[in-house]
Amino acid sequence: MSGSVQGATRDREADLIAGLSIAGLLLPEAVAYSGIAGLPPQAGVLALFAGLICYGLLGRSRYAIVSATSSSAAVLAAGTLALAGPAGVSRAAFAATMVLLAGGCFLIAGAARLGGLSHMIARPVLRGFTFGLAAVIALKQLPNLSGVPSLHGDFVPLLLAELAESFDRISPYTLGAGVAALLLLLLCERLRRVPGSLLVIVLGVAASGWLGSHGVALTGAIDLVPAWSLPTWPSSDQWLPSIELAAALLLVLYAESYGSIRAFALKHGESVDANRDLLALGVANALSGLLHGMPVGAGYSGTSANEAAGARSRLAGLVAAAVLLVMVASLLRWIERIPEPVLAAIVIHAVSKSWRLSVFRPYLQWKRDRLVALAAVLAVLTLGILNGLLAAIAFSLVMLLRQLATPRISVLGRLGASHDFVSIEVHAQAAELPGVLIMRPEQPLFFANAEAVMTLARQRVEAHAGRRAVVLSLEESPDLDGTSLESLADFSAWLAARDISLRVARLKDVVRTLLQRAQLPQLPASALDFWSVEDAAKAAVDAAIQQGSAS
Repeated sequence: MSGSVQGATRDREADLIAGLSIAGLLLPEAVAYSGIAGLPPQAGVLALFAGLICYGLLGRSRYAIVSATSSSAAVLAAGTLALAGPAGVSRAAFAATMVLLAGGCFLIAGAARLGGLSHMIARPVLRGFTFGLAAVIALKQLPNLSGVPSLHGDFVPLLLAELAESFDRISPYTLGAGVAALLLLLLCERLRRVPGSLLVIVLGVAASGWLGSHGVALTGAIDLVPAWSLPTWPSSDQWLPSIELAAALLLVLYAESYGSIRAFALKHGESVDANRDLLALGVANALSGLLHGMPVGAGYSGTSANEAAGARSRLAGLVAAAVLLVMVASLLRWIERIPEPVLAAIVIHAVSKSWRLSVFRPYLQWKRDRLVALAAVLAVLTLGILNGLLAAIAFSLVMLLRQLATPRISVLGRLGASHDFVSIEVHAQAAELPGVLIMRPEQPLFFANAEAVMTLARQRVEAHAGRRAVVLSLEESPDLDGTSLESLADFSAWLAARDISLRVARLKDVVRTLLQRAQLPQLPASALDFWSVEDAAKAAVDAAIQQGSAS
């Protein structure tokens, strides 16, 4: 008993230390990400409290830190700029509505148990999107880093053109402060025990008086009084794009959150409750929207920092929220004096970790999904953040459909004296059985490929003249739709007209039941009951021998 009490005490102490450690990292990031979203600084701070408290009470992961993320901030900025325009007040109100709608989408998805929703975004798409997004975010932070006017939009060629036109308006003091902060952050990466973000914030605040006198912009007033106003609902012509934006926020936030949560769950041998996390993120985002905060998710940087700090449970996030409350209550006037180039340097340093080209090396090595990853990068850089994400997802689905719709069918032969039947094109030593043609579609049959696959199967039969039996292995098809059933019926009728028997092997139980219910004349129950290709081929050979003996 004493051992368990001591263990619980050690866990609480570890959570306390972790909460104290990450609080200094989370606050400047929250303020900086507000700038990415084009919202006042308090939007990120209020979102931070909503995320930490809600997930700490309702979530499942021991390490997840739910706060504003750079990716969701950029998506929100792109969407609200397009829907609400650049006006500050209306845009902030519209952003709060979008966050609230995103929270509602999370809750609906959680109630419907759609925990696998994040798989709608393939990993190559997510990595390509993150790479392109990091480039756009860093590019849009350059005005704050150098003192030139802000850039509008997220179309990279225009952003570069605007930046080039403003080159002669660079403020040397602003640029000097930003570059110094960025170099210090890079240096602190090598000194793991030194909190770089907190250090540059302290130095920036200490020098804010001198920097401000030389024209360097400061963060400005932060009003942390919660705004409990009713949501600004979209007009009738804005409902559809608003729901699309909320769905995009849902996909981005959950894909990023689930990736972080699952990575650390696998690392520590723990289970993941995706539906519970959906509900927890839904409550956090709904509360953040009511407070006029930003969208929140379990970002990788905060979660990894929490785990590295020694967190043992979700108590660490609640401790961080309490520490942040004390910091805001006692140091708010100093937080308001953080120089803007320092915040820009923190953002650029945070997203720079996504510029590693090594994340694309596996796709080049495997020769898989290279075009998908590249398309995601180019889509974000050329179409903008929100449209780029949607275009990248659509492209990945089109590539999947293209692959599935391309008919591929293999002719099988026996491998030596074994029970294995493999493709004769791949395995030259495999031998076909006399009188029997064995074929296997290499992708699941569905409406987009069924007719093409069956047409290819007819060509194979015609190329193997003299075969009196065909065995079709449907091991790749977990189910059959109406088009597949009709195509299979046409193929069996075509074979019957040529006095060729058909047997179907390796059926899934669902498919066998379906074919029995369909009662195709050329496919009686006796032609479906083969658990292996060998059994079906043996039955075909025996039938051919009996038929030859009878004749």
